Amino acid sequence: MKFSSFEEIIEFAIKREEEAAHAYREMAGRTKSMGLKKLLQELQGDEENHKKLLQNLTEKKIESTKVKDITDLKMSDYLVEEPLSAEMDFQDLLIFAAKKEQRAMELYSDLADKSKKKELKKLFDFLAMQEKSHKLKLETEYEKHVLWED
Repeated sequence: MKFSSFEEIIEFAIKREEEAAHAYREMAGRTKSMGLKKLLQELQGDEENHKKLLQNLTEKKIESTKVKDITDLKMSDYLVEEPLSAEMDFQDLLIFAAKKEQRAMELYSDLADKSKKKELKKLFDFLAMQEKSHKLKLETEYEKHVLWED
């Protein structure tokens, strides 16, 4: 993947957020579990909010943004992901979503490492941290609802 401008990167990232929101919306419409439906709708909302954030992001804003590191529990790094289906249980859905966020984080991190322009590197680092924060949220939910379940 090669990007030559800030705008191209933003367009790419927005498209990914739209695809993710669409996938969560589809799953929420197909699941019968109210708990899963609620989580899927929340994830959809997160992706839609991320899209809005990206739409309002400018080169000037990214210059002044401090890219802070987000804790990575690395829980989902060692879990096996099942294919997305309407029959998924809560645990499988958390793993699926966390793995999706992990892949997005890794993509943006790799693109940041390959960027020669300082401003594009900072933008990719920012995008990677956004995805990492989503992953942390999902792993925290996994820890709370799956690992410590009685």
